[in-house]
Amino acid sequence: MEQRVVEFIKALRHAGVRISVAESIDAMRAIDAAGVGEKDWFRMALRTTLVKESHDLASFDELFPHYFGSGAPPPMQAPGGGMSPEDREKLADMLEQLLANMTPEQLRQLFASMMQGEGMSRSEIQQLLAESTSVNSMRPGTPGAWAARRALRDLEFDRLEQLLQELLEQLRQQGVPEDDLQQLAEEARENRNALGQQIAEEAAAGAQRRSLDEEERQKPSFDDMLDQPIEHLQYAEEDDLRRIVARLAAQLRSRAALRQRRASKGTLDAKRTIRNNLRYGAVPIEIMHRQRHLKPRLTIICDVSGSMRPVASFMLLLVYALQDQISRPRPFVYYRTIADVTADFNELRPEQAVQVVPGRVRGGPYQTSLGSCLTTFTRDHLDAIDRRTTVIFLGDGDDHMGPPNPRAFDAIKQRAHKILWFNPEHPYRWGREDNHMHVYGPLCDAVHHVGNLRQLAAAVDTLFS
Repeated sequence: MEQRVVEFIKALRHAGVRISVAESIDAMRAIDAAGVGEKDWFRMALRTTLVKESHDLASFDELFPHYFGSGAPPPMQAPGGGMSPEDREKLADMLEQLLANMTPEQLRQLFASMMQGEGMSRSEIQQLLAESTSVNSMRPGTPGAWAARRALRDLEFDRLEQLLQELLEQLRQQGVPEDDLQQLAEEARENRNALGQQIAEEAAAGAQRRSLDEEERQKPSFDDMLDQPIEHLQYAEEDDLRRIVARLAAQLRSRAALRQRRASKGTLDAKRTIRNNLRYGAVPIEIMHRQRHLKPRLTIICDVSGSMRPVASFMLLLVYALQDQISRPRPFVYYRTIADVTADFNELRPEQAVQVVPGRVRGGPYQTSLGSCLTTFTRDHLDAIDRRTTVIFLGDGDDHMGPPNPRAFDAIKQRAHKILWFNPEHPYRWGREDNHMHVYGPLCDAVHHVGNLRQLAAAVDTLFS
């Protein structure tokens, strides 16, 4: 059962349902508490622990029957319990003879299960499907209902009724009462229906698993995606993007924690050490360290013109995934105008906010106006910067509407702790035509080329150095 729950969680994640490792563990604990005997309690335990948002309920309701059935199949029981001992002995003899001569093997196995009332385990059904049907060779993406029908057809499941009629006729000739035969047939058919339901559900679940496995195989590896140009990644699935950002954030968080352990006292403060040890004749008995601000305070100013939106989205998602390492990020976006979008990120999930914020500014093709946006920022938003603030400009440095504005840029620099520029454009374009990186670059403390996610992560990592 645990393995099936793991597969169900994997399918939900593939369908876009956000499920953390902790929530998966909670689901297992809830199952232990609720048990698996009562289907409604079992379903509610999983839904309560795994589904957080109402729009994900449809995915849960659609996938649940593929992994746990639409309902518990009727319990199987040995048919003929109401027959006399003599007639039950006749039934056993007739059944033994019929099974001894029955082919193919899968039909003999199914008929024995039906007439003896002994259900098949999940592993036995999987082996039966693998050995006796073509469902495992069906192309990925085959609907589960189609795979179920194909499995029952390949197993010649319909022949069970014919074989039952042959057995009933032989018992009739042996003088078994008609009422007993009718009862026997009814009980056998109930077993057959339960067996058919189990086989159909396992075939459908297998088709779903194969589709998921094939999609996983076709996905580029994490390292490959890190090295792809960022603009190519905008076409990836939302769940893939979330996975990439989460892994990058985890790596950066681990590096920051390691640096914190290695330098918990901060760097040597030579002036304070000398001044504090004058009473000892300037012998450095007490070593003084600079106090470290391990959580940088960020103001991020992102270009969200058409070519820059994928980079800006990744940058903002990555920053908000690192909120436990960053103090109070303050995001701005600009195009022809500039806007503070902090409220959007406070009210929405980051992946929702990045879809909304480009609409907060005006602009059109070749209407990027960095110079005028810098003027507006210095007039209206300088309170977003203080001596502890690191300002990050994320943009290609283009300005289609006017000349560069180094005066406003320098006003920002005078208030900030430092200014970094992350530029996805290749350096050979910097300073050409209407690109003004040759003006802004020298005013920055550092400029980073961020053409792919690996370079973007490396640039963000410098914040924690």
